[in-house]
Amino acid sequence: MVEDEMKARVLDAALGHVPFDGWSERTLTAAIADARVPAALARSLFPRGGVDLALAYHARGDAKMAARLAATDLTSLRFRDRIALAVRTRLELADRELVRRGTTLFSLPTHAADGARAIWGTADRIWTALGDRSDDLNWYTKRATLSGVYGATVLYWLGDDSTDHQATWDFLDRRIEQVMHFEKLKANFRENPLGKAWAAGPGKILESIRAPRLRDDLPGRHRS
Repeated sequence: MVEDEMKARVLDAALGHVPFDGWSERTLTAAIADARVPAALARSLFPRGGVDLALAYHARGDAKMAARLAATDLTSLRFRDRIALAVRTRLELADRELVRRGTTLFSLPTHAADGARAIWGTADRIWTALGDRSDDLNWYTKRATLSGVYGATVLYWLGDDSTDHQATWDFLDRRIEQVMHFEKLKANFRENPLGKAWAAGPGKILESIRAPRLRDDLPGRHRS
C-alpha cells in the first residue's frame, strides 16, 4: 500500500536523527523533509509525532523478529531456550541507541501506557511465533510474565558493556529460570488437595476468562 511505503520512508529517514533529537517533533519534521513526503500525509501517518515514530520502529522490530523466528528451526530446542532465543533475537535486531531513546520517551507518564502496550505486543508476537494456542487465563499470564522478563532484560541490555552482551544473555537465562520455577510451583499447587479445592471453588470463575478475539462478523470484513 502507498501509505505503508510512505510510512516506511519517513521512519527510515527519522532513524538518523533520533540519536541527536530523540523520538521528537523535531525528528519528525526533519524526516519529512529528508523523505520528501507530503507533510500533510506524513502527519496523518504519525499524528502524535515522535511517539508514533517510536511505536512504528518498535513494531518494525517485532515484525523482523517474527520473520527471523519463522525461518528458524526451533524443534531441537527446549521451550525455555526457544523463549530465550526469541528475546535475544528481538534485541539483536534493534539499535541500542534508538531503543535507549525510546525507553526515555516511554518512561514519561504521558507515554507510559504506550510503552507498556508495546512491550505486551512484543510478548504476544513471541508467544504467537512459538505456537502458543492458549485461549484462557493462561493467554494473559504468559504474556504478562514474558512482558516482565523482556522489559527487565531490555533495561539490563541498555547498560551492558560486556563482550557480545554476554552478561545480558546470562541475565535473561536467570529470569527465565525464575519463571520456570514459578510455573512448576503453580503446577504443584494445582495437583495438591488445597489447589484442587481452590480450583473447584473460588478458582472456578477464572475458567470463564478467554483470550481476546477479533470478531469476523462485522461489516467490512472479508470472510473466507
